[in-house]
Amino acid sequence: MNQAPALPPTAIACNASEAFGDWLARSGGSLVLTTYQAGKVALLGWDGRRVTLLMREFDKPLGLAVDGDRMVLATRHDVCFFANAPLLAADYLEQQPGRYDALYLPRVSYHTGDLHTHDVAFGRDGLVLVNTRFSCLAKLSDRHNFQPIWRPRFVTDLVPEDRCHLNGLAMVDGRPKYVTALGRTDAPGAWREGKATGGVVIDVETDEVVAEGLAMPHSPRWRDGRLWVLNSGAGELISIDPTDGRSEVVCRLSGYLRGLALAGPFALVGMCKIREKHLFGGLPIQQRCSTLLCGVAVVDLRRGAEVARFEFTSGCEELYDVQFLPGIRRPTILNLEKPAARQAMTNAESSFWLRPSNEIRDEAAPAVSVAAVGDLFSFSPNGQSAGALEQTGKQLPDSGN
Repeated sequence: MNQAPALPPTAIACNASEAFGDWLARSGGSLVLTTYQAGKVALLGWDGRRVTLLMREFDKPLGLAVDGDRMVLATRHDVCFFANAPLLAADYLEQQPGRYDALYLPRVSYHTGDLHTHDVAFGRDGLVLVNTRFSCLAKLSDRHNFQPIWRPRFVTDLVPEDRCHLNGLAMVDGRPKYVTALGRTDAPGAWREGKATGGVVIDVETDEVVAEGLAMPHSPRWRDGRLWVLNSGAGELISIDPTDGRSEVVCRLSGYLRGLALAGPFALVGMCKIREKHLFGGLPIQQRCSTLLCGVAVVDLRRGAEVARFEFTSGCEELYDVQFLPGIRRPTILNLEKPAARQAMTNAESSFWLRPSNEIRDEAAPAVSVAAVGDLFSFSPNGQSAGALEQTGKQLPDSGN
């Protein structure tokens, strides 16, 4: 049987408001986003004049966490650790030296299998991941697919049935403290029936439900004694008092919400369109907004108002996670398909590039010579650069250097 021809990749088109460019310029940092629908990790940077976008392919990227120079990414079958190699970043592209100020290199991958891993977080005792398929929090293991460490008391068995759609995790003092689930349910997929009002926030330490009646909540985050949560199906950023469960709507946005990062007095909120009506139909956001957006909203928490927006206008309809990278203006990240991921060499004292152009051939004993930092050789991979994004918006290729 003849196979159908492969469809060409969908072009990514996007738009950044002038206010978003102004905010990013003042922020002193950059953003990293995941979109499992488009299979990309997106990096939004600032080149001194305008917003830049780079998109790198990964298999179903979901949860993302950043801790100093470390980054961890949950994909379909793996949890992948990256480390920034800033001494090599400026020389990554030979023809464009200084283009990047951060280079995230793959370092370790745990082959977890398809756990439907959602949020991930660095903690005192290592990485914690939300194992949605098994309705539990888990740690990584070098002997098993995962090591379960907690599950809601209403989930009676550790089985791969997505009984409550556990998805979000907030850490407090380096330990798991609050999680979000789409239902207080204990049967395969049972959370779907009451998705518009069945969402809960659970205190991991006490096993108590501290907030309920939510519409598909995601991305709980704890800062300065307050719990911030995305009431996703209502398109609301809310603040919850976990002592009495009272919630306050901080800002309403024009999208199904997933992904939340707090940067100073601002919240960076991921917005999604709704593609699949069977799962997402009947949500409050659809009653309030006739058209939903995909992108990132910058919300001023002091005023409870959206002040800037980056939007994907085609080719990307759903985000999962958003992180802010302080002090980094233009980052890049490598997957294992990039030869440069194997040519970058770092240790605690120095960094080097092992480049084909830097090989010294000797008839008696072929050898490879490396150059010290400051006199590096660079590699220009195939493919076009994602380039810079004009603030009025422009179409970008579905790839990046």
